[in-house]
Amino acid sequence: MNQTATDVSQRIFYTQVAGCRLRVKGIEPAISAQSFQKPTLVFLHEGLGCIELWRDFPETICAATACTGLVYDRKGYGGSDPYGGPWPLDYLRKESKVYLPGLLKNCDLEHAVLIGHSDGGTIGLLTAACNSSRVLGVIAEAAHIFVEAVTLTGIRNAIEAYETGDLKSRLARFHGENTENVFRRWADRWLSPDFFDWNIEAYLPEVACPVLALQGENDAYGTAAQLQGIAAGVSGPVEAKLLPGCGHVPHVQARRVVLKEMIRFIHSLLHRL
Repeated sequence: MNQTATDVSQRIFYTQVAGCRLRVKGIEPAISAQSFQKPTLVFLHEGLGCIELWRDFPETICAATACTGLVYDRKGYGGSDPYGGPWPLDYLRKESKVYLPGLLKNCDLEHAVLIGHSDGGTIGLLTAACNSSRVLGVIAEAAHIFVEAVTLTGIRNAIEAYETGDLKSRLARFHGENTENVFRRWADRWLSPDFFDWNIEAYLPEVACPVLALQGENDAYGTAAQLQGIAAGVSGPVEAKLLPGCGHVPHVQARRVVLKEMIRFIHSLLHRL
């Protein structure tokens, strides 16, 4: 893993999906000849995220694997079109059935590896369940498949940090005038009583591609039951790893270990092309 994030070129572009303009970053490895017939790595951000909050992680993975990459702002986030009203109960399912498949089609991606963090990990699993022909594999980092008490506590703590700490100002650097909408939609949906029974376990048997599921041992938003449920539910090959000494963002808090695991997993998928 000698390549670094500087060994890639980047470009920002926009594409229309279901009437929404999505902001996308394309990543091209410097050793482009070696990326021929390799999958595209598609990075799916968390519930308060955007392209920039991935930092240089996507570029580092793309450089190390010689795979092209895509990172995008979901509708209502970052530089993509705003979202009107609260998130629907099935907002994660809608992303996996409408916007992400539309993006894959627009970019003519026949073979994608979905790398999702938190909400993004959930979206990756759901997309693999309903668009298996385009998804070569899924890396689900700190994904949720049902609501736990610890999840709700973590969100309540985030609200306190937003209202009394510096979380709002930190998010505003990325979401600007849309920061309040981004935060309140996320918090209000997860804390609404009608969302307490939200659960995607019924969709997991439709995930037949290989899955790497990662979770921090000290994740403030979920217990190891999430990891165990993914491993038990998907029908394809699965690796589930609980990472010691880190919380909800393993790719930041245990970067070296996560890079090694993800790069190894991506290389293991190449024989499927």
